[in-house]
Amino acid sequence: MSRGEPAGRGRDRRNRGIGRAIAVALAADGFAVVATARDRATLADTVAEIEKEGGTALPLACDVRDEASVAVMAEDAAELGPVHAVVANAGVAGPTAPLHEISLDEWRDCLATDLDGVFLTFRAFIPGLVERGAGSLVAVSSMTGKRPLHGRTPYAAAKLGVIGLVRTLALELGPHDIRVNAVCPGAVAGPRIDDVIAKQAAARGITEDEALAAFTGPSPLGRLVDAGEVARACAFLASDDAAAITGEDLNVTAGVVMY
Repeated sequence: MSRGEPAGRGRDRRNRGIGRAIAVALAADGFAVVATARDRATLADTVAEIEKEGGTALPLACDVRDEASVAVMAEDAAELGPVHAVVANAGVAGPTAPLHEISLDEWRDCLATDLDGVFLTFRAFIPGLVERGAGSLVAVSSMTGKRPLHGRTPYAAAKLGVIGLVRTLALELGPHDIRVNAVCPGAVAGPRIDDVIAKQAAARGITEDEALAAFTGPSPLGRLVDAGEVARACAFLASDDAAAITGEDLNVTAGVVMY
């Protein structure tokens, strides 16, 4: 992995959306990509797309909630050589409901994937990056970690936690020339946001058009975000072009969030 890149993915169709776009973007930039998902078979199209363009991709099964699974993935990733960058993208949407109606199991499931998964993924690769004395860690957070979204307390808590993790880890790893950043996507067009919009409409007693307008209305550009736009931000932060950037949470929200 001369410019190795594990692009972590979780459930919730991400390996068909943001995760796939990240893997393809990194491969286009010359990274040999280690792509992960709970079900390795779901990575076939991503790997085929990368290899069609002359890139290198290694698909690996990994459950980011499971410490042993992440450890095995990190060990197997060495097949492509030293790791230069890690993108932690695995995530679930979690429930949409008032907090008092959310079960502890639902709460824990969301945080286990969206926050613990980043912790476990980064932790597995940090020793190698420290030994090399260089590297980039990128976590996919969300604008929901910065602004409220009705009925989404577990998701919001996890994504804000990712930002805190990134800032503190950037301070810890800076002396080793390792950068740590987050990308905060807005509402990304695709099946996942369609599901979120439907649940928002049901929870708030509004139409799906009104729920969609709640995402696009505050945008100066008046639109949703494309997965490829999020992917390019991740690829930039993983690259040497971002050599002076660390501890940041980069918004890709079509202007919905500007802080």
